[in-house]
Amino acid sequence: MNVGITDFESIIKAGYANIAGIVVMQAGEKVYEGYFDGHTAEDTIHIASVTKSIVSTLIGIAKDKGYIESIDQKVLEFFPDYKIKRGEKTIQHVTIKHMLTMTAPYKYKSEPYTKVYTSEDWTKAALDFLGGKRAIGVFKYSTIGIQILSGILTNATGQPVLDFATENLFKPLGIKAPHNTNVNCKEEYFALLKDRHVQGWVVDPKGTNTAGWGLTLTPRDMAKIGQLYLSAGNWNGKKLLSSQWIKDSIQENSRWGELPYGYLWWIVGNKEDGCYAALGDGGNVIFVSTKQNMVVAIASRFMPRAKNRIELIEKHIVPLFIDNH
Repeated sequence: MNVGITDFESIIKAGYANIAGIVVMQAGEKVYEGYFDGHTAEDTIHIASVTKSIVSTLIGIAKDKGYIESIDQKVLEFFPDYKIKRGEKTIQHVTIKHMLTMTAPYKYKSEPYTKVYTSEDWTKAALDFLGGKRAIGVFKYSTIGIQILSGILTNATGQPVLDFATENLFKPLGIKAPHNTNVNCKEEYFALLKDRHVQGWVVDPKGTNTAGWGLTLTPRDMAKIGQLYLSAGNWNGKKLLSSQWIKDSIQENSRWGELPYGYLWWIVGNKEDGCYAALGDGGNVIFVSTKQNMVVAIASRFMPRAKNRIELIEKHIVPLFIDNH
């Protein structure tokens, strides 16, 4: 093993104790795969908000297949039985695009996780918080709100999200489909975060998969998602996702402070490098660099205030493998 990689792994062990695994792809080839703290290639990790970017991918596939006509469709078109509260107007104008770009308004100051995740129907509970008096079009990062996209996928395709994902994304990519798993209370949620052997995709009591968190994947699986995007939606000679969807997903559609945001993907680094990433709590990331033709997947166990992974990638990983290739 070359000295650069040995030094890099020492940096991980010394300063990034919660990293479970890293996979680096360059020009479609795997150039590095490493596991830490007793983890192996087979171990799945809860990828936290990286789940959002996977759900964005599924919305794109559903649109490509005609289940969704346009992302400018109103959210409520997919919930004909939902009863709008008296005097509520804003919710009627929220579109799928507003959900994808985090520019939908909500009736809360801080996310009502407990209220939503202890309800019987998390999608309906999220819909109850959508709208209100705030303006549409202003960036507001919402994990509970994104749950609505799972409801849209289910109602548009007529399939559970996991079945649709397995058939159209996981199976074609050679990703072992997760099983459904339940989280019924705060204690079970924290148990999931701490579990070194966590598996599955969380569902609500109705059986609808989570959209904002709750999916588990291996670092290899995460790298495959990144490679699919880098390859313009092509995989083993098949078109799994349209290049137009990817192009739209990774350009600035909204902004949180200094960070541009696409369709549940963050645009990171210098604009000319064409870098974007799926980011999740604890330091989970799928990083794609168009300029360097590189994908970096990092799976991490949960820890509060994890060190900046983009900084790690740009400072230590990209230079190491660009120089070695």
